[in-house]
Amino acid sequence: MQENDKNGPIQDDEAKKRLRGDLRSNREEAREMEPSGEDQPEPYRDPQALRTGGTPDGMTSRDVELRSEIAQYLGRHLYPTGREEVLDALRAEHAPDRLLEMAEGLPADQRFTNVQELAQALGLHTESHRS
Repeated sequence: MQENDKNGPIQDDEAKKRLRGDLRSNREEAREMEPSGEDQPEPYRDPQALRTGGTPDGMTSRDVELRSEIAQYLGRHLYPTGREEVLDALRAEHAPDRLLEMAEGLPADQRFTNVQELAQALGLHTESHRS
């Protein structure tokens, strides 16, 4: 019987274990975030933090968050719409009670062509347009 292998079974097993360990350690290194450079700010990593920056003139961050949340529950297909359709859509999408309470205050006879008009009717501030 002729052996072509230069190592025996014991050496092969040891080499496999080393290789497996090397592969595992390389995977773990790839998951670690690299630190910020000296001239870069430290990233803010709180996922529950209120998003700031990019708030249009004339709006607060609360206005932006509420308008965005309303738009997510209503979608684009609803417009033009009225108070009852808004309430029905919010209920169907299981929107939070605070959004339903806000929508209950909408005027019953008004139609809204987009989320901007709806937000204004809800008392939210909207963007100031440039002249």
